[in-house]
Amino acid sequence: MDNNFKGIIWTNHALQRLKERNISQGDAWATFSHPQSSKFAQTKGAWVFYRNYSGYQIEVVASQNEKKQWVILSVWSREKLSKSSSFENLFEKILQKLLGRFRK
Repeated sequence: MDNNFKGIIWTNHALQRLKERNISQGDAWATFSHPQSSKFAQTKGAWVFYRNYSGYQIEVVASQNEKKQWVILSVWSREKLSKSSSFENLFEKILQKLLGRFRK
């Protein structure tokens, strides 16, 4: 792991999270440099960059320092539910509520 990977500054915190979450620095860099979506982060002046991979989504939090250099602050991944899986979960919840009403 490199604190200056691909010309981007990586905090020690971000590098530690990569190790803990078994995310490659290359995948995190690809998420940052070629996101599928992004939004303002909770931290003022920071952004969250998203990229979907097979079965999961990587999220990278970054901001620019006073020299306008990008700094990666943190990285994590989330399991991505397929549309059919989320539909099945919704259907199951609705069915459970309906059955619960009939049992009373």
